[in-house]
Amino acid sequence: MSYFVYMLVCEDRSFYLGTTNDIAKRFIAHLSGKGASYTRSHKPIKIVYQEQLSDKSSALKREHALKQLTHAQKQALTSSQ
Repeated sequence: MSYFVYMLVCEDRSFYLGTTNDIAKRFIAHLSGKGASYTRSHKPIKIVYQEQLSDKSSALKREHALKQLTHAQKQALTSSQ
């Protein structure tokens, strides 16, 4: 089963990174306040980056690597898509 790493941009221009096997369903959960606690207090606007990986373990490793990036590096990554 494929997994995705995704990045949301929030109203305050912060980024939220997560993993899922269903991006559309997860984004709806974030919008409805049933996603991560971070997105309850930082309203997500849209998905700005997504990357498909072969399994959950790979997705979690990639998410961790992306979380180490600076805000500017994350912005540059979103421009490349």
